Formats: sequence, structure tokens, C-alpha cells
Amino acid sequence: MVDLLTKTGIEESHRRIGNAIHLTPILSSSAINALLGVEVIFKCENFQKIGAFKIRGASNAAALLSPEERARGLATHSSGNHAQAVAMAARLAGVPAYIVMPSNSPRVKRAAVRGYGARITESGPRIEDRESTMREVLTEVNASFIHPYDDERVIAGQATAAKELFAQCPECTVVFGPVGGGGLMSGTCLAARSFSPGTVVYGAEPIGADDAARSLAAGHRITNTVVDTIADGLRTNLSDRTFDILRRHLEEIITVSDDEIGSALRLIYERLKIVVEPSSAVPLAALIRERHRFAGKRVGIILSGGNVDLDRIDLSIWKSPEFD
Repeated sequence: MVDLLTKTGIEESHRRIGNAIHLTPILSSSAINALLGVEVIFKCENFQKIGAFKIRGASNAAALLSPEERARGLATHSSGNHAQAVAMAARLAGVPAYIVMPSNSPRVKRAAVRGYGARITESGPRIEDRESTMREVLTEVNASFIHPYDDERVIAGQATAAKELFAQCPECTVVFGPVGGGGLMSGTCLAARSFSPGTVVYGAEPIGADDAARSLAAGHRITNTVVDTIADGLRTNLSDRTFDILRRHLEEIITVSDDEIGSALRLIYERLKIVVEPSSAVPLAALIRERHRFAGKRVGIILSGGNVDLDRIDLSIWKSPEFD
């Protein structure tokens, strides 16, 4: 089989999952461009099936299983979007899904996973809790495990979002994406290398879950034992695999506070008129903080998902960003 993380591997992955995904649109806002002094192109994965980019990687991984492996059912641990993606992939394949979700998962994501017919097992809120509970479930059901990001099949699937972006906006010289476990960010780096080698890729990460920024600064992988951020989709750690890809291909990771994330979220709601979750606003928050470095450039931002728990979001506590 071809190396999944090459240009050919990403192209084959894109063809493989074509019937399982939407070609999501790009949007721009003249008001945001004027405020930042940067032309920003938003790749709207909030309009993707299951409301997030995660269906790309989960569909690719599921399609690459043998019939026997797929028949055992699909399993994963996730706070929400990957859980939904695996549950959807299992439903489309006509097999059961076994999902471990931490106790602090957003209600809307938990409800969606149940709606796709998956069996949910709750774990504690720590990353270690998810993993230990997942081991117990796998011992019981012997399903095929699809890791949220530490899997070449998943990374190649996630790379297709940036591949589409480069086709839709070949003039983008900079791309920002959010960093959680590093699957989307790794895929974005590899897609840039293959399809837009002149594009510089930046990551964005919450200060309250900044293992990737600290890891790249230290030159070795550092894990978060406690995370504290409104960006629930980014409350996880890099794997050795994703750390190695980002170490070699990512220009920089910019960290932002929850207040900055909230202000960027409000700006997206007010100016783009679309619904995104807090994790999606992290790259815009990073661009707002460092906007003077990118003045006059055309910058792509991947809006990773739109599965927001509105009961937990109080936009009134965040002001719209102020610009000098």
C-alpha cells in the first residue's frame, strides 16, 4: 500500500472518502479583513458532515479496515467530534460503535453520538481516564480501535481539508489551524508540503492546554496532566507521531487565552454569521494577536467544527476585539 502521508497517499485518501464528506466552502468577511489588515479565508469545516473535519479521518480509517476488522465494530475515545465521526462511520458500515467520552464532554456532542446509535461509556475527565476506560471496553467487545489522531489513516484523511483549501485558495501564503492531538495540524502540514509548498503553516493552541507549544520549544514531547480551556476539542496531548510531524514541518505555535478565544468566537458570530465551536476560534484568536506580522497577506484559517453547546457559551462576557 502507498505511504498514506505522501502526496499520492493524501490524494488516494481524498478519493476514498469522497462519498462520505462534503466539499466545504470557503468564506471571507470584508469587515474582518479591514479590522485585521489581513485578507482571511475561512475553510468552513463546521459545515462538514457531523459538523466537523473529523469525519474525514474516521471515514478513511474505517474504509482501510479489512471486512473482518470492520465487522467487529468501531471504537474510540473522544470528547465529541471524533466520537461522532466514528459513530457515523460505523452506522454507514452497518456495524456497532463503542465510544468512551469523558464526563466533561459537551452535552450536544454526547447527544449526537447517541443519535448515531453508538454505545457510550463515560470516563473521568483526564486523558489517562479515557485511555484506561477504552482498554476496558476493548477487552469486552474486541472492536477495531480508531485513534483520534495517532493514526496515519486518520492524519491522511484530515489532510484532505487543507488539500481542498489550497485548491480553493491557491493564493494563500499562510495557513492557521488549531492544535489538539495534532491530527488536523499534522495533516495540514503534510498537505502544504505536497500541494502548496510555498505556504507557511502555523498552529494555534489554548494556553490552558499548551502541550504542543511547550513540546516544540523543549524539543521533546511534554504532556498536559491538567487542562483548562473553553476549547473542549483541544483538551488533549500530542502523540509521538504527531509531535514528530509538527516538529519537522510546522513554523510555529501561537498560544492564546480563553478570553482571546471568546472574543474571536464572538467576532466570527457577529461578522461571518455562522456557528462554530470555541476550538474553531483559536486560530483566529492567534491571528488577531499577531496580526501585524501578517499585514497584507492572504491567510487561510481552518474552522474545525461547529458542534457548540450553546448552554455553555455566554458571549456577553467577551468583548469584540479592539484594534489599533
